[in-house]
Amino acid sequence: MWKSVLQKLIGRGVPEAAASGSATPEYLNVEDFNVVEEGKAQILFPKRETVFYNPVQQFNRDLSVTCIKAWDNLYGFPQHRQGPSRKRRKTADGSTRATGERYMRILEALSATGLRAIRYANELPHIQKVVANDLLPAAVESIARNARYNGTQQLVQANEDDANVLMHRETAQGRKFHVVDLDPYGTVTPFVDAAVQSVEDGGLMLVTCTDLSVLAGNGYPEKCFALYGGVNMVSHEATHESALRLVVQLLAATAAKYKKNVEPLLCLSIDFYVRVFVRVTTSPLAVKNLQSNTMVTYHCSQCGSVHNQFLGRISEREGKKGKTIVKYSVAQGPPVDRRCQFCGGAFHLAGPMYGGPLHNREFIEEVLRINSEEHTDSTYKTRKRIEGMATLALNELPQAPFYFSPNMVSSVLKLQVPPLKTVAAGLGSLGYNCSLTHAQPSSLKTDAPWEAIWYTLSKCAPEGRDFTKLNERTPGYKILSRIDQWMAARPEDSFDPEQLSFEPNEQSGKIESLRKLKIVRYQENPTKNWGPKARPQSS
Repeated sequence: MWKSVLQKLIGRGVPEAAASGSATPEYLNVEDFNVVEEGKAQILFPKRETVFYNPVQQFNRDLSVTCIKAWDNLYGFPQHRQGPSRKRRKTADGSTRATGERYMRILEALSATGLRAIRYANELPHIQKVVANDLLPAAVESIARNARYNGTQQLVQANEDDANVLMHRETAQGRKFHVVDLDPYGTVTPFVDAAVQSVEDGGLMLVTCTDLSVLAGNGYPEKCFALYGGVNMVSHEATHESALRLVVQLLAATAAKYKKNVEPLLCLSIDFYVRVFVRVTTSPLAVKNLQSNTMVTYHCSQCGSVHNQFLGRISEREGKKGKTIVKYSVAQGPPVDRRCQFCGGAFHLAGPMYGGPLHNREFIEEVLRINSEEHTDSTYKTRKRIEGMATLALNELPQAPFYFSPNMVSSVLKLQVPPLKTVAAGLGSLGYNCSLTHAQPSSLKTDAPWEAIWYTLSKCAPEGRDFTKLNERTPGYKILSRIDQWMAARPEDSFDPEQLSFEPNEQSGKIESLRKLKIVRYQENPTKNWGPKARPQSS
């Protein structure tokens, strides 16, 4: 189809586009289009909305360009390159680029206007081909038109096809992609199986899901399970992180069927969608770890306390000749009783979902370096936000699923909300680590058990909390009136309450240093009533 579209355009007297992309085909009347400029691309956008375009997604596209560059620098793999230790050379602008020729094949499976594909062609250094696919003829015509308008027709291939059919066909013919970008309208679920098969070993997958009403909402647990194979944390403040973990679990479980392992590089909850960047490698040995990286979560419906249960265990012992023997076994559980030990509330069950780290530190450091040294505000208008979100992700605790809000905990206990640094100092004095989270403002991730969280918050008030003034039926009253019971029931190797102090320490210092950076977490609203736009009219 793309060839026939170009032939039609050429047959109407389209001149060769200039290398700069500034030449306008003679038959085109630019006044018939809205010209959208983003990054290093200019898109002719039909005034009648037959092709989907959402300007708020510029952050998504800026971040995607940056992450593909980071993957290329660390893991890009023409045969003469072997992983992140390969040599680099300085370019004219002082940035570092890998030596080597154009090798990268990228698939944008659901392309719409072709903006993202054209930006990849213009802004990434080692592009061999970008296949910009869409099912709508109007979209494919738009891709072909915009590729010529930008002078990228030699790199961007407009293709009309069902995304799954295209990926399966390319895989069957041995033409896999180094990068597969899935940015659908809604859920990514129908495209995952074909995508994990069509990505090269060691390649990068970029996945967007905009159906947060299902992934992070309260009303569709059955639909969430049907699409993602798990249930989100319904009515819990950490539901946006559970959405990320459900998406990663979907990718990992699908890849495991083909002896492939999914390594999360950067997973973000952004505005009205989630965006995950994962590296896919063929590794039957790593696939064995999937069970022990999968968890279900018990969360109290009244006080919000969380307890995670991993589905598998890994144990190691030394065998003959010093060889380490690894044993995989089923987990022991459950970690909780039928009722919450703190407030007596009922537990809700979430998952199964991915329970491992959501970010790769080396990868994020490379993203931040590129964003700082190679990109400019004039081209990448969301650069400050990339810096803010990536910095928060870099500093998140890797082995601490879910976050809590001191606002919520204080609301349960009917206390004045303490500063984040005070809570972090208290938990730090008990020997636990804390960090901010990118997913929700004024919230903390910690490796502390909920006994330590409740105890620390209950002591934040100058004179403690007099629970006798609370309604006996409230969770706060039950938590505080039972404090001696659940403190006595904590494990023997747990924290020493006598060590509690709210004096500044390392943990509170880390929190304060990040907050002083004035990190940009949200971009300015580009239009009134922006958000996930409606589908375009195809006829």
